[in-house]
Amino acid sequence: MQNILITGAKGQLGTDCLEIFNDIPEISGIDLPEVDLSDRFQCLELLDRLKPDAIINCAAYTAVDACETDPTCWKANRDLPSHLAEWTEKNDAFLVHVSTDYVFSGDKPLFQSLVETDEPNPISEYGKSKLAGELAIAEQTDRYAILRTAWLYGAHGNNFLKTMLRLTLQNPDRAFNVVNDQYGSPTWSMTLARQIRAIAEQRATGIFHASSEGYGTWYELASAFLEALNVPHHFVPCSSDEFPTPTKRPVNSILENAHAKALGINVFRGWQDELNQFVDRHGDSVIEEVKAL
Repeated sequence: MQNILITGAKGQLGTDCLEIFNDIPEISGIDLPEVDLSDRFQCLELLDRLKPDAIINCAAYTAVDACETDPTCWKANRDLPSHLAEWTEKNDAFLVHVSTDYVFSGDKPLFQSLVETDEPNPISEYGKSKLAGELAIAEQTDRYAILRTAWLYGAHGNNFLKTMLRLTLQNPDRAFNVVNDQYGSPTWSMTLARQIRAIAEQRATGIFHASSEGYGTWYELASAFLEALNVPHHFVPCSSDEFPTPTKRPVNSILENAHAKALGINVFRGWQDELNQFVDRHGDSVIEEVKAL
């Protein structure tokens, strides 16, 4: 790779990808409001000008609940990757696209992990729009890798861990209910960026699951995070029914990285180990960021 483009470059994953790919001779990072890649003309014009040999698409509409009532999520999650795939096919480039566990219904029996060959069946507008993006890519080119990830957290932008830390620091004596009956594989965005690079370097094609090893609940994740930070907290495990949201969440989001393992390029470790590494590297700065809010 000599020339790559990272879309969604200001976001949680895009920022980490800029770091992971920083030795590439030519690297460009694009995000709103510089250009709207969901607009086909703007997208193709930009790509014709930059001429990347690899595109890392981290751009997405990820406000899951908002997707239920905001149809513009389809522009970001379906139309944008479709335009990227169109250009990829015509210019012998390679497209890496980030997708989600939400393409599945989440009703696979608990503790049976989801593999790449399992049939998608999204139950939310977010999941439906992301699956439509996957299909739009596959219809237009075979020079792609789609990475489905889950429960992403990182040092940049907003995420579940920062929310739980903020609530705790602002209300140190309050108890917070945290869902304890949804299971997934918490994933550090920096490790996902490393997995993206490993796949892009090989131009390994097809669908990949890309999340940390093992699984936990939201309650277990929040508790492990604040314990690693040595921040006192009062979390109470609750059921999904006790914590209703506009969007139905998958109960089983446990992904198995079968494809990457078969190719010998899986870079993920156990989620607890990666969470501790994240805290060692970014814990102090995350606390300072949250305190400043």
